[in-house]
Amino acid sequence: FFRMTFLEFEKPISELFDQLAEARELAEKSQVDMSKVIQELEQKIDHTRKDLYSKLTPWQRVQVSRHPDRPYTIAYINYMTDGSWNEMHGDRTVGDDKAMVGGLGCVNGKPVMFIGQQKGINTKMRQYRKFGMANPEGYRKALRLMKLAEKFDIPVVSFIDTPGAYPGLEAEERGQGEAIARNLYEMMLLKVPVVCVIIGEGASGGALGIGIGDTVLMMENSW
Repeated sequence: FFRMTFLEFEKPISELFDQLAEARELAEKSQVDMSKVIQELEQKIDHTRKDLYSKLTPWQRVQVSRHPDRPYTIAYINYMTDGSWNEMHGDRTVGDDKAMVGGLGCVNGKPVMFIGQQKGINTKMRQYRKFGMANPEGYRKALRLMKLAEKFDIPVVSFIDTPGAYPGLEAEERGQGEAIARNLYEMMLLKVPVVCVIIGEGASGGALGIGIGDTVLMMENSW
């Protein structure tokens, strides 16, 4: 039974999931027929979830956008591409920023260049990915991939999910502001279609650095 992470306002759903887990455990251990109870609980969970999510406050939407169980960029790319995608690394100057990912994949048989921030799926990976906060080399890697896509007439799709660009001293020393500004300038001039999708948080220049496109879309519970 998959254990989900629940936000504070999702407490009614959490309690119903606990009851559902108990009912399933009882059915398994005692061989008692709990199918009707389980079905009723599942329906109640579905109804309660729909009711709660139909009247979210602005702050609750922000909380949902940061939900640790949300899919991140790599998950979207894996679902969208035909089979697999080829991740590309490095900015050819400093190194490979793990907070910014990108590469080529095929959608319905046609090549697409994907770029996006990746937060990480657990504590260790979040530290590895710097919680989706890219350094200058991340934005320069993104620009390198966009220019490569332009060279071969391949559309670009960017997935935005970041609390902001990395705020450390080393990022400023390597030209964080210049890297983001360069991306803003270059993305306005790209000769291929650019679609930007905000899948979670779209905060500050960290989002803008890959957020200039012909079409900008947002998931319902994103900001």
